[in-house]
Amino acid sequence: MTEQRDVFSDLTAEAGVVDQLVSELDEAGWALPTPAPGWTVAHQIAHLAFIFRLAGTAASDAELFTAMTASAADDFEGAVNAALNLYLPDQPEVLLTRWRDERDTAIKALAAVPGDQVVPWLVRPLPPYVLACAGLMEVFGHGQDIADTLGVTREPTDRLWHLVLFATLVWDFGYQSRGLTPPDTQFRFEITAPSGELWAFGPEDADQRISGPALDFCLLVTRRRHRDDLALVATGEHADHWLDIAQAYRGPAGPGRTPGQFSGS
Repeated sequence: MTEQRDVFSDLTAEAGVVDQLVSELDEAGWALPTPAPGWTVAHQIAHLAFIFRLAGTAASDAELFTAMTASAADDFEGAVNAALNLYLPDQPEVLLTRWRDERDTAIKALAAVPGDQVVPWLVRPLPPYVLACAGLMEVFGHGQDIADTLGVTREPTDRLWHLVLFATLVWDFGYQSRGLTPPDTQFRFEITAPSGELWAFGPEDADQRISGPALDFCLLVTRRRHRDDLALVATGEHADHWLDIAQAYRGPAGPGRTPGQFSGS
């Protein structure tokens, strides 16, 4: 069953895909601008390295994690972006090594936490499994930016199940980031896996429904594609609006991507 997939091994595999994208790049390749305004390939890897450093610290040293994030309470997004300066001065081979070390340490630390316990995180403590799902979301999204920069098409796998699950758990993030009140209703998500399996979340009799391919769903909730370029279907007024604002991360939504932006890829 897909539900029994090991998120830690799947996260390791997804991170390995990102490794394959950047491991042979020369210095000019690391400096290429990505679809994220102002971010190069190096920015993308530096961001991932810092996020995994935070996750590994949360799982292994709660007091240190609290100290690391205390000063960022009022502007976490700004603090995360400022942390890029801890990595960007590195030469590409050093940055790549740091990213590998940070992510491997974090995955190992999260996997060592008993499943019935929680680890501290930015808003509230989370089970290690859920935090690993969030990590997979980060790897997928930033990996997509790198793939788009390099003109590479990644083959989707059923590892995306963890990202789909995470997005359904945090379905209200898009409302929060825009200061909107989420509708007082439940959504039904019927997502088709790369393998053809149907992944269903939410009540079967829900009036508000989202359906479509898993890859498209993941590209939407990470805001790496505009809904107009995806084969996602909404049933119900709230579901239709959700496709406009969906995101699986906290903080500012950013401009996202424009319709047809990658039509030539």
